[in-house]
Amino acid sequence: MRQIEITANDSGQRLDKFLTKRFRNMPQALMYKYIRTKYIKLNGKKCEISSRLQEGDVLTLYIKDEFYEETYDAYDFLKAPVKLDIIYEDDNIMLLNKKPGLLVHPDETYHFDSLIARVQHYLYDKKEYDPKQENSFAPALVNRIDRNTGGIVIAAKNAESLRILNQKLKDRELEKLYLCITLGRFRQKEATLTGYLEKNEKQNRVYISDKPSENAKTIKTRYRVIAEQDHFSLLEVDLLTGRTHQIRAHFAHIGHPLLGDGKYGKNEINRREGFKYQALYSYRLTFRFTTDSGLLSYLNGRSFTAPEVWFTSRFSPQDYLSNKHQ
Repeated sequence: MRQIEITANDSGQRLDKFLTKRFRNMPQALMYKYIRTKYIKLNGKKCEISSRLQEGDVLTLYIKDEFYEETYDAYDFLKAPVKLDIIYEDDNIMLLNKKPGLLVHPDETYHFDSLIARVQHYLYDKKEYDPKQENSFAPALVNRIDRNTGGIVIAAKNAESLRILNQKLKDRELEKLYLCITLGRFRQKEATLTGYLEKNEKQNRVYISDKPSENAKTIKTRYRVIAEQDHFSLLEVDLLTGRTHQIRAHFAHIGHPLLGDGKYGKNEINRREGFKYQALYSYRLTFRFTTDSGLLSYLNGRSFTAPEVWFTSRFSPQDYLSNKHQ
């Protein structure tokens, strides 16, 4: 028999979700059987898979020792470099300036270096995160950015901040503005584009059309031309809907692909201009909470800007239009 005390980072979860994270090698069917037959008890009593855990609760478990994973000091995240560009940090969150080329999460081809691994390594060194002290939580990223795109990524240091920010992201209470360079000049210097996006999972790309279809999702992309030079435009973009590759595919669809975009752009121009990555950056984040934000209420109304966007230096001061962002 062993006991687990529920901490603040574990509270609020359903029992089955907690057990799945804590005992990763336990078959789900067996977990349900343990709960049903009272081999797993909550505060000494029979519980349900849907029971909500609260801080201070005690789980009593009569399960095989083989399901308790051993803890090792050589965590995978320690193999990642502690190299972070931190825009802002407090006890609850971090705002990170991710550079193009870095994965936000490990994938099947590259396991050890990623933004989240760097964050966990950094917090481990600061003694703010220790897997030995956690039952089910690890610092996590709230939003994602493509590998070859740069910009601001939010990391949550505790479970309550992660829960709040995930909901705020879903409710569109986080305003994210992007900068990008597109090919060609725009007749309309400011507009909102509407289209219909369909994703092809096998190809890992999306297709945009002007007419709705059964499997397509509506997209809206607002842009404002900030500067022009030769046959290129620097835009500020606000995603009114957040779909996969939306900015890249939407502007390519209207004949203005992003400079440096190897998937939706023009590679001969990318090579000629020397752009290895797409000229796209999530450069400004504003917290615009319209509902209760709990322990993160102090962030409401605050705005953060990436200190440097690598491709904007292409435009000289005289290239900027009179309506550029102040």
